Amino acid sequence: GGSHKSPIERFWNGNNMIYILQKAVSVYLSSILAGIFFFFFPVRTSRQLISLYTMVQNPNMTHLNISDLVVLPPLWIRCDGSDPEHTCWLGAEPLKAGNRITGINFYMVTCDADKTYFANLEELKMAHKMKHHSSIVVTKGFAQYELIRAAVIEDTIVESESNIYVDITWNTVDKILETPPLVSAATLNITLESGDPRSPVYQLYRELQFLLALAEGLKTGVTEWPEPLESESAVELVQEFLTDLKKKLDGYCISGSKNETEVYKIKCDTAAVDSSIKSIFSERGDLDFAEQLWCKIRSVSSYQELIECFTLIIKSLERGEIQPWIHQGSSSLLSKLIQQSYHGKIEVVSLSGITPIQMLLEIGLDKMKKDYVSFFIGQELATLTYLDYFVSTSVDLQEQVHRVQKLHHMLEIMVSCTVLLQFKHENLFPLTQICMKYYKENPLNEKHVFQLPIRPALVKKFYQNDHPEIWKVDISSGHGQKEVKTTWQVSTNPPVKHMTSNNTGVFSDSTVNGSNEERMYFITMAKCSQVHFT
Repeated sequence: GGSHKSPIERFWNGNNMIYILQKAVSVYLSSILAGIFFFFFPVRTSRQLISLYTMVQNPNMTHLNISDLVVLPPLWIRCDGSDPEHTCWLGAEPLKAGNRITGINFYMVTCDADKTYFANLEELKMAHKMKHHSSIVVTKGFAQYELIRAAVIEDTIVESESNIYVDITWNTVDKILETPPLVSAATLNITLESGDPRSPVYQLYRELQFLLALAEGLKTGVTEWPEPLESESAVELVQEFLTDLKKKLDGYCISGSKNETEVYKIKCDTAAVDSSIKSIFSERGDLDFAEQLWCKIRSVSSYQELIECFTLIIKSLERGEIQPWIHQGSSSLLSKLIQQSYHGKIEVVSLSGITPIQMLLEIGLDKMKKDYVSFFIGQELATLTYLDYFVSTSVDLQEQVHRVQKLHHMLEIMVSCTVLLQFKHENLFPLTQICMKYYKENPLNEKHVFQLPIRPALVKKFYQNDHPEIWKVDISSGHGQKEVKTTWQVSTNPPVKHMTSNNTGVFSDSTVNGSNEERMYFITMAKCSQVHFT
C-alpha cells in the first residue's frame, strides 16, 4: 500500500479486518455467555476495537478494498476502569438510512472518580451545549425508590427476593436530586416471594406447602410428612369429628362443640397487623364435610396414619353413622363416596399405593380453590368466569396444583399491597387483572416483576423523605438520528461490580430497616457523540 496508510491498514485488507473484528467480538460474547464476567478490556484496547469497528463500516474507506459493506450489530465493550475517568463501558452503534450506513453513534460511560465534586445541572447543560454545538436542550428526569426493604426480625435480616419499587419519570428537571413532581408518570414494580412469616396469609401458605408435598409424593413415590400441628394425632382429631357428626345425626344437641366453634381459622403471627387488615382474608364459614376433614387430616404425620384416618371415614359412611353434606361440583373420590352413601351403598376402595395420598390431595385442592375464589370474588377483584382457568378440573392433578400456586402468589401480592401500601379496590382491581393475564399465559414465576401504572401521589408518603435508589437526568438535543444525549446518574449500585473499589458513598445519613447506616452511592456519566459518513 501507499506510504500514507497506517500499519494496521498495510497489514490487513478490509475483509480480513471484518473477520478479525467478528472473531474478537465473538470471543467477548462467548465469555459472557459462559459466565466469565471478569473479562474486561483496557480502555486503550477498547478504543482500538471501536476504531476498527467504525473503519470497516465506513463507505468512504475505499482503499481498504472491502468487497461488501456489512452493517454490524451494536458493539458494547466493558472496560477495566484503569483510565483517569474510570471508563466502564464504551459503545458504538451504526446509524442507518434504509440499508445504507450514514454514520456511527459513540457512547462512553464513566463512574466518577472525583469524590468531592457533585454535579450542577446548569453546568451539565452548558457542557452538553458546547460539546454538541446546541442552542436548545431538553431535560428528562428519572427516579427509582424502594418502597419496602428486607425486614429485621430479632436483629436478623430476612433474605427475600420480595421488593416493591416505584419508577418515576418527568419532563423539565429544575435541579439535581429534586423530588419528582406529582404530575410525573409512575410505575409500580412488584416482585414478591411467597412465604413471609409476617404475612396475614402465612398459615394458608403452610397449608399450600403440604398440598405441594402431597403432589410431589404422587410423582416420586416419596412423601415428606410435616411435623404434627396439634397435640392430638390426626386419627384422634378425625375420630372426634366423626363422633360429633354421629351424635348430631342421633339427635344429640352439642352446643359449643369444639369442632363447631373452631372450624379452620387462618391465624396471623404478627400483632402489628391492623384490625382492618384482618378482614382482607378471613376464614370461610361454609366449609363442608370434606373441607373440615382436610383441616383435621392435614396434621397427619405418616402414610400409615393417613390410611387409618380414611379407614375410619369409610367405615362411618358404610354404616350410615354419618350423612355429611358437601358442596356441589366436587369431583374428588371422597365426594363420590359420600354421594353414594346417601343411597346406602358405596363402592369398595383399596386404601393402598398412592390412593390415600391422591384422595387427600383432591379434598385439599377443592378446599384451597374455594378459599382463593372466596377472596377474589369477595373483594370484587375477579368474576368466577375469569377465575375458571385457575380452578378448572379438566387438567391433571399436577397442573391443578400448579394453578393453585399461581392463585396463592396473586393473593400474596394483593395482601402485601393492601397491608404495606394501603391500596384500595381501585388500585387492587387493575393489578389483579395484570397478574391473572400474566399467569394465564405463563408458568409460576415469583421473580417476575409485575408492573402497575399509578399516580405518584398514591405512594408519595413512602418516598418523599427517602433517598432514591436511582436518580438520573437526561440532557438531550437534536431530533431523530441526530439526537444526542448526556446522562448523569447517582445510584446505590455501581454500573459494573469491579467499580466499587474506585468510589465512596455520596450520602451517609440513609435509614435502612429502622437503623442509620452509611449507604454507598455511585455517580455515573454517559456521553454520546456522532460521526457522519455522508
